[in-house]
Amino acid sequence: MIPEAREVRLWRGDRKKLEARCRSPRTMQQDLKRARIVLLAADGVSTRAIAKEVGVQPRIVSLWRHRYADRGLDGLKDKPRPGKKPLYTPTTDKRILELLDKPPPPGFGRWTGPLLAQALRDVDVQYVWRCLRHYKIDLVARKSWCESNDPDFAGKAAEVVGLYVNPPAKAIVLCVDEKPSIQALERAQGYLKLPNGRALTGQSHDYKRHGTTTLFAALQVATGKIIASHSKQRRRVEFLKFMASVVEAFPDRELHVILDNLTWGGLSQGGDSSAHDQILLAVSVSKV
Repeated sequence: MIPEAREVRLWRGDRKKLEARCRSPRTMQQDLKRARIVLLAADGVSTRAIAKEVGVQPRIVSLWRHRYADRGLDGLKDKPRPGKKPLYTPTTDKRILELLDKPPPPGFGRWTGPLLAQALRDVDVQYVWRCLRHYKIDLVARKSWCESNDPDFAGKAAEVVGLYVNPPAKAIVLCVDEKPSIQALERAQGYLKLPNGRALTGQSHDYKRHGTTTLFAALQVATGKIIASHSKQRRRVEFLKFMASVVEAFPDRELHVILDNLTWGGLSQGGDSSAHDQILLAVSVSKV
């Protein structure tokens, strides 16, 4: 049964807005039909006549007549709908993460997506994978860690981190490291023209060996600039020579250098202690 037709009187300025909606090619069809219904109703057209002209059911015409008469243009908008209640919540994510902290079932070396879904029972395996991707958790990648038994480790770590986070005023903080035994390979590079006219760029499969080289590098933490040097041998003599060049690059500046244990161990094994002492006098070293 069609409700009694509601008298529609356009609010001030609404006719121009509704007519603009009807003329605009970007107006959605549902908004276009609602605008035409209100305009025709305001002109005194009956509900059945409007339904026939617009191409909708009479009850639809009656709905939008009442909605506009009560609320104006805001009444032509769709009411918010609650939608479907989500099946999985943040509590589900918490359950998955807590399960990862527990050992896997007997006979398995690690957790997998199906094992997690099977243990949770009420969570689909696809959501388990989606949750792991959200938290960037890789179940396959091998993970390792190291715990120090040095009683002074906390103080040393705080000192090194402090140099990175809050360096001393007017001082240069350098991170020094080495990469030994780098293969110096010579390969032919360039373009290769194919019979069909296309050209490929790359390098040849054959190469010539030139032995190995050792790279010494010092990264300036504040600016990101790098001082680097190559050496055929990896001895303390070459390293001290490199450190001397680093000191010369920053004359009259206080330097704080962070070295790793490998390089420091090489410096400590006998030899010319005077050169070693000169470096230590010019550089404040944080050994980790």
